[in-house]
Amino acid sequence: MKIAYARTSTVEQVAGLEAQERDLRALNVDKLFTERISSKAIHRPQLEAAIDYLREGDVLIVTKLDRLARSVEDFVKINRRVMDKGASIQVLALNLDTSTASGKLTMNMFVAIAEFERDLMLERQREGIATAKSEGKFKGRVPTAARQIDKIKELKAAGKSVPEIMAETGVSRASVFRLLKEAAANG
Repeated sequence: MKIAYARTSTVEQVAGLEAQERDLRALNVDKLFTERISSKAIHRPQLEAAIDYLREGDVLIVTKLDRLARSVEDFVKINRRVMDKGASIQVLALNLDTSTASGKLTMNMFVAIAEFERDLMLERQREGIATAKSEGKFKGRVPTAARQIDKIKELKAAGKSVPEIMAETGVSRASVFRLLKEAAANG
């Protein structure tokens, strides 16, 4: 059987998930598991369900390698579980299949290269942030609650209670008190 797995990191990536589903359905897969969850999540319920569903001779198909695994270690664990079931992994974008010796070798090389590229990207990002900070150009993101300080002050001035301010702004109780205290201290 052909078992497919599609994943996007956020709920905003609807088009990306739809594209994966379209490509996988075009293969006439027998079962499709999808989820919107970060690959950093410790538990990916639909990936677990897909692996549990596998039987001997089945193929777990994904469109891209990064939809399945986030690192070499993660891929090795997933691949071991799939192999223990007598199944294999196929990655469409790379035209790779772990059912062959050369496919296994190539897949492991691609996983290592992808992890290396991600590490390099993060390193460049850290260097860029450090440079921007040293030049006074990087301040980091403004905390979400702090973006609403004007609205919070306005509501408080209008006589609203803290629970009412919380309900209207979505800001936590502690943040409302902290922001009001900071605003009072700053005049």
